[in-house]
Amino acid sequence: MKNIKKIEWILRIGVAGEFLGHGLLALEGKKDWLVWISQMIHVSTPTATSLLTLIGVSDLAVALIVLFRPINLVLLWATFWGFLTALVRPIMGVGWLDFIERFANWAAPLALYYLRKLGNK
Repeated sequence: MKNIKKIEWILRIGVAGEFLGHGLLALEGKKDWLVWISQMIHVSTPTATSLLTLIGVSDLAVALIVLFRPINLVLLWATFWGFLTALVRPIMGVGWLDFIERFANWAAPLALYYLRKLGNK
């Protein structure tokens, strides 16, 4: 049980760090992401900027929740969002290796979700 808690904390810190980093980059208005949002959903740059700000705030919220009080639904959202944002790379023509490189973005929150389920049994 002690090792499970250690593993849980490692995953919590990893997932929180990922979402903290992405949230801060989104709030800074990362240019590639603005272009991708504009192209994928056909919106203006100001609208893409507003959406990216909302995404940034959401990512920061996920980071804090996962770090301080993980909620299974939030971990499942992080899994979905991590997979979707990794998949954006090949969709936007960046390449499949960039998608593969980001497997941890969705696998870590999914692993934490299942680890917590095991710990509750």
